[in-house]
Amino acid sequence: MRRQLLFASLLALALLTAGTSAMAARNGNALFIFNGRMMADAGSNPTLAVDVNGGNRLALKKLIGQGDDRNFAVDANTQFIRWTHGVPTVVPESNLLAGDRVTVRIRADRRSSIAQLESTPARQVADRGPAGRFPSQPLWLFAGTLDAPAAGGNLTLHIRDGNLRALRSMLGQALDQRFSYDRHTVFVLWQGRVPTVISPGQLHTGDRVTVRIRAPRSFSLAQVEQVPANHVGDHGAG
Repeated sequence: MRRQLLFASLLALALLTAGTSAMAARNGNALFIFNGRMMADAGSNPTLAVDVNGGNRLALKKLIGQGDDRNFAVDANTQFIRWTHGVPTVVPESNLLAGDRVTVRIRADRRSSIAQLESTPARQVADRGPAGRFPSQPLWLFAGTLDAPAAGGNLTLHIRDGNLRALRSMLGQALDQRFSYDRHTVFVLWQGRVPTVISPGQLHTGDRVTVRIRAPRSFSLAQVEQVPANHVGDHGAG
């Protein structure tokens, strides 16, 4: 009976998440992600010239029948992050150079045209450098509160949210789940939109934590939990 109740609660959570996302999108809060290479140094220009070669479904649909050389608007509120070996650092716009692989994130009405998206200042631009690679494995994103201090290569979360792939794997499972990490896992404390690299021991019980894992889409929850997380984000007290 308990297992059935957990299944129902997670199913409701998944449906609520999907419904909330749909409502947010209808209200102009859809996320558009464009991946590509910088075609010119950014400098302090009000736009970034990007040769787009990927992105999320919403973004790619807008490019049907359009060219892939785009100019995205940025402004004083755009955050620029440089990722080096999985470690994020906030940098000035001038740090972006021709040939760098970038991810441009824009929040806008899902009905926006590509021209309207280009004129909407990006919320964030992530730069992975000239040799940067975009992930080849799907993302499993779990979000919750930390049950106990991280130790011995494991941390336990009380799951409260996640992306659809993660929530589907949680159906019928207990809400408290144990994840793996290793020396390659990057732990980051986010204070507002400013990241600081921390150690596993600096996570505090009750903190809001996100666990990002790259693993095959065919994996079960148990298999995913055995894959060391790529990134663990601490978003402060719950």
